[in-house]
Amino acid sequence: MTVEWAHLMRLPPQERIEVLQESAYCDQDPHDTAGGATRRGWIWPAEPDRRWLGRYEFDDALGSYTPHFRAANTWDAVREAVSPAARSALDDFLSGLIWWGPDPEVDARHIDEGVFPSFDALWRSGPVIARKPDTVADLLGIWQQAQPLLIQLREPFQNHLPPAESGDGAAGFEGFARLLAQWADVLGEAHRRGWGVIGLPI
Repeated sequence: MTVEWAHLMRLPPQERIEVLQESAYCDQDPHDTAGGATRRGWIWPAEPDRRWLGRYEFDDALGSYTPHFRAANTWDAVREAVSPAARSALDDFLSGLIWWGPDPEVDARHIDEGVFPSFDALWRSGPVIARKPDTVADLLGIWQQAQPLLIQLREPFQNHLPPAESGDGAAGFEGFARLLAQWADVLGEAHRRGWGVIGLPI
């Protein structure tokens, strides 16, 4: 989701996760958009007290983190076979959002400092993403470098993934590129508004 950062930072730190969950996912039916405006994956709550955020629904994800984990795992499998320029740009982009990074001894952090003091209020355990507006701008700039290089990944995907995965629309190149483009959509909308990006397990 994208959130108005000034509003989030005005909340008491220990209440932020709970308020985010209740504000973003309070719909009786999480896929019922009748109460808010929609636009190509976005759900914008209509209630005045929830207009400081927008929720993004990734294609075919149904709120699950599985497609993001699969994309990160796939990148691990093919990254050594892509050009240094594409590998560097996509390493930076993915490690800022969903990938654990190139060093197996040190997991990449996807949470900027000072956002959440703890995760005790999470409704369920799972990955958390919290990126301030400045980080969003940096990641969007990285995407602008990485996006033209994506086409270079088609051959590595075909040659370095098991056949069942390389031809799978979700796990293969097309699905990977589509997921990254949707992340770019999230970052672009957040940057346009000067907001941040939050991802919570639901």
